[in-house]
Amino acid sequence: MKASRREFLKLAGVSALFGLGANAAFELLTPGALEASSEVAHGAAHGEAAAGVQAATRWAMVIDVRKCILQEDCQDCVLACNSTHNIPTVGNPKEEIKWIWKDTFEHLFPDQHSQYVDEGLEGKAFPVMCNHCDNPPCVRVCPTKATFRRPDGIVMMDMHRCIGCRFCMAACPYGARSFNWRDPRKYFEGKEAMLNPEQPTRTKGVVEKCTFCPERLAKGLEPACVEACKKRKSDCLIFGNLNDPESEVRKILRKRTSIRRKPELGTKPSVFFLV
Repeated sequence: MKASRREFLKLAGVSALFGLGANAAFELLTPGALEASSEVAHGAAHGEAAAGVQAATRWAMVIDVRKCILQEDCQDCVLACNSTHNIPTVGNPKEEIKWIWKDTFEHLFPDQHSQYVDEGLEGKAFPVMCNHCDNPPCVRVCPTKATFRRPDGIVMMDMHRCIGCRFCMAACPYGARSFNWRDPRKYFEGKEAMLNPEQPTRTKGVVEKCTFCPERLAKGLEPACVEACKKRKSDCLIFGNLNDPESEVRKILRKRTSIRRKPELGTKPSVFFLV
């Protein structure tokens, strides 16, 4: 009877700990399952520690509009992003997939535009992307958590969890997300050599967007668009850590006037435009 009581208490304890039903808890009592649960707990603790480290970093992008418009026909940043992330050229503007693209000042900043706007900016196009907001509405509305915000401020997409509901697209006030109406992989048929093997291809029915190239950041590299811009020696794109007072982005934001898109919405974008 005592043995049964002991087993019962063990079962109840495991059930309470893991929030599982009785059958699942019983399975956890096996040596292999107990060992696995220990590894999961260790991994969770490690993840929390890693999050604490990442929290010291707050990634941001600064776009020098005046420098960029001098490179009027330059598409280096867009092409670099497309080739790095296997983004196809669809051909139909209504179905295009865009992570970084160019748009005009008056369209991006309708609240800043007036008849007295600087003639050097009016009608000029420059890069725009996901704003990786501090308070991202897309994250709040995603029912599957396919859209989530990392401790370092990057708003990510888990394509495997995306169910194509497009709630995030409706919630994003910046039009920074694209929906795959067709299988994007078909546009690379016969052009497989053009694919970047280090990046996954997406499928029909999922949403995608700019991610600030976290796979490159993990290697100590800058986002592909920034690297391409530097190769051109135009320095229109500046990327760095907002939490570091000595970072390049912080230094230039102290010196130059910057604006952000739709700040009145309280999303707190991490993309700054120098004007």
